[in-house]
Amino acid sequence: MTITNKYIKRSRISEAKFREFIRYFSLDLDAHKIAFLTRLNRNTVNRYLFLIRKRIAEFYEQSSPFHGEIEVDESYFVAMRITGKRGRGAYGKTPVFGILQRGGLHRDLA
Repeated sequence: MTITNKYIKRSRISEAKFREFIRYFSLDLDAHKIAFLTRLNRNTVNRYLFLIRKRIAEFYEQSSPFHGEIEVDESYFVAMRITGKRGRGAYGKTPVFGILQRGGLHRDLA
């Protein structure tokens, strides 16, 4: 008996089990909990989680407006000095987030 799964070639789990797996993944459950609920081995669950995350990263890499070397930075600003409050937890500070692509779109990667 062969199990057919249109989502993953040569998979040993059924489509119904894989859809259940994806549902638990979308609920952000950890591998141990998904393994318990789907009755799959934890190593199998970890392998499928890795493949799903890898595919998501590939999809977003293709649709991203940025390519190559990217610099990201964040900072918090306030008009006057607030004593006693530091870092992210400081009330009244405005977060500023910046992204810079080094070399622009026409950079040659050799």
